[in-house]
Amino acid sequence: MLRSQLVTAPQVAPAVAGRRATCRLAVRAAATSAPSNGSSAGQPKKKVLVVGGGWAGFGATKHLAEQGYDVTLLDASPNPGGLSAGWRTPQGRAVEAGVKGFWYQYHNIFSMIRELGIPWPFTDFETSGFWGANGNLITQAPVFSKLPRLPAVLGQFVHTFNLFDNLPLADRATIIPWLYTAIDLGSTPGSYERYDSMTALEMFRSFGITQKAYEQFLKPTLLVGLFAPPEDLSAAVTIETLYFYALAHQSDFDVCWCKGSVGELIFEPLIAKIKERGGKIQGGRLVSGIETDAVGNVVALVAHDTATGQEERLEADAVVFAISIAGMQRLVQANRVLGDRREFQNVMNLRSIDCIATRLWFDRRVPTRFPANVLAGFEQDCGATYFNLTDLHDEYKNEPGTVVAADFYGATRLLPLTDEEIVKKVQSNMATCEPAFRDAKVVDAAVLRFPRAVTHFAPGSAQWRPTQATSFPNLFLAGDWVKGLDHGANGLSQERAWVSGLAAANLVVSHLGQGDPAKILPVEPDEPHIAAAKEVNRTLKTALYNTGVRSPFL
Repeated sequence: MLRSQLVTAPQVAPAVAGRRATCRLAVRAAATSAPSNGSSAGQPKKKVLVVGGGWAGFGATKHLAEQGYDVTLLDASPNPGGLSAGWRTPQGRAVEAGVKGFWYQYHNIFSMIRELGIPWPFTDFETSGFWGANGNLITQAPVFSKLPRLPAVLGQFVHTFNLFDNLPLADRATIIPWLYTAIDLGSTPGSYERYDSMTALEMFRSFGITQKAYEQFLKPTLLVGLFAPPEDLSAAVTIETLYFYALAHQSDFDVCWCKGSVGELIFEPLIAKIKERGGKIQGGRLVSGIETDAVGNVVALVAHDTATGQEERLEADAVVFAISIAGMQRLVQANRVLGDRREFQNVMNLRSIDCIATRLWFDRRVPTRFPANVLAGFEQDCGATYFNLTDLHDEYKNEPGTVVAADFYGATRLLPLTDEEIVKKVQSNMATCEPAFRDAKVVDAAVLRFPRAVTHFAPGSAQWRPTQATSFPNLFLAGDWVKGLDHGANGLSQERAWVSGLAAANLVVSHLGQGDPAKILPVEPDEPHIAAAKEVNRTLKTALYNTGVRSPFL
């Protein structure tokens, strides 16, 4: 039986119904009785509206509730969750909007989980496989944190030296000169913008990377990391992303997975925590209007109740928009007060990416070599992954059959296919890598389409991306697509989205003058040899820049 759903941003799939009792009790035990920085006795609390219920929106709402604000989160979905949303089918089976990894440097998300006091929701760091379209294993990613720690870059090279089954050392070696870009990005005025104007493909070619290293490793890595092919990605964001996820420290590429639905294991107790601190969560509220006063402050939002059709006016002392690019563009189009301003006109030049998430239930157990898998070259310019949830999710440990989640990124060409065609494609792809799937029968499946759901970091897009502070004194933005966020988490990152929410909350605290700023944990500092290389490069490049000499390849 196939179940299909078309999910449009920012209205996304409903979150899981029914909280787990252990999570509820743990949150209640951890919560204090009152916010630490509430308003003075007899004084009304200052009102803040947060629009968008993903990682960024929850981050802002949580901190503002803890600082004593009258904060309300509004989201178009009946039960907010953003692109980490999920729900259960009438048969009780969990489905969610794609599988999300949690990487080694996700310090702020891991800290929030510990603060909630809930049972640890993540697996151990897991290995993963990279498969070629012929079914041969290209390489595998080990758990670097369990191996002897070596200096950054050297450690990654040494510990994967014998793990590349089908990518010769000579091809891998051509990637080494490109590593210079990690120390050069932003070294002189305008260098970031020059890298941003290039495509990642142009950058790789300029450093002489072989076609085989590009096609079998770099391209599939970016298709599942930034959801677009290198010829359609900013070189600057590509460098930032690969540095954050894989290069800065040996263990950066280590990834763990949620042991069940993110909506159920993490967002449910997080929402309970927010409510216990006085915050309000209102799902099924699609923001359609913005009111400002004579000096340009946003004083109210108009929200449409998606269930009743009624409109409601909600007053605010400050507003945080923590929605997707597509959602922001719809607001700009519908509200002249935004459309008249250059920064929001610029948002209209940004692009988003289509994705498809599937979940398949098979009639038998099919062991897989790795719990997480990346597919290279299976779909033209489309990233593809599959995950053995029988190994990753607790609730499937005793299932008689195998449960698999398979996702497609940059999936525009696949959107018109029928559910049956997509399911067949998923099974065929997996059977190429794991032949036992060929004879297994799909007994149930769900196919979810997410048009324009994810940020596209296209070449030249930095000039159009907004900062978190806007020309409205009390309106702030959050999400992985904002720029100017002074934190090392980059690219498509749940950590970046969460941190941007905390940063937006800090802007509210500063503007309204109530409460303390959130403590944002930085990524691990650059290792000494990397920091020294950056400083030497910066010194030399600055001297050349001041004489008018520019990098020839930029």
